[in-house]
Amino acid sequence: MIAPHSRFPVTCIVTRSWQAEEGGMPKQVDHRARREALALALWRVVDRHGWSGATMRAVARESGISLGQLQHYFPSRTAMLSFAMEHAASQTSHRITRQLEALDRPPHPRAVLRVVLAEMLPLGAEARATSRMHAAYVLDALHDEALRELAGAELRQGRAMVERLIRQAIADEQIGADRDPAVETDLLLALTGFTPLLELGVIEPAAALAAIDAHLDRLFPAAS
Repeated sequence: MIAPHSRFPVTCIVTRSWQAEEGGMPKQVDHRARREALALALWRVVDRHGWSGATMRAVARESGISLGQLQHYFPSRTAMLSFAMEHAASQTSHRITRQLEALDRPPHPRAVLRVVLAEMLPLGAEARATSRMHAAYVLDALHDEALRELAGAELRQGRAMVERLIRQAIADEQIGADRDPAVETDLLLALTGFTPLLELGVIEPAAALAAIDAHLDRLFPAAS
């Protein structure tokens, strides 16, 4: 879990590595670990100050390193954001996988969708940080063609995964044959629209989960 007000983990990981290099000590450079530590620092800055406050200097300060050291790994804020989103997607995937492994084997598609939808909402510290990073990512993508293509491809890939699951459930007669898989996929993904309502305290997490359960019960009547 991300410690929103602690700079210790990223400072130790990154600063110690640089100290080892600068002191001429034997080194085993793990660039991936350093970049991930810096991505976590970006998450914390965004969580506390929003994307507008997530300058390169602010992230360097959060990490306990110099701006020049940060720029060694990320030449721009956009590059840092792109990697942070890649790391966030990986962490989300790990959380989903752990939850799916706890389900019955084979897992019912309703249970799978419930896990995926709940994880896409800002219901926990890590999911909340990911959600806020994603909001920043989308805003930047509106004005950056390369980011737009990347973000669009990732969203299309995620949507295709959900639609495949829906189509298989229809083929297995777990969802009614009269259901349109494309429409049902879009309706499920529309449930992620609870994010701003949750972030701004308009509804409570229990209400969002109740709505997800109600929708899934209608889609999978035999499983409810």
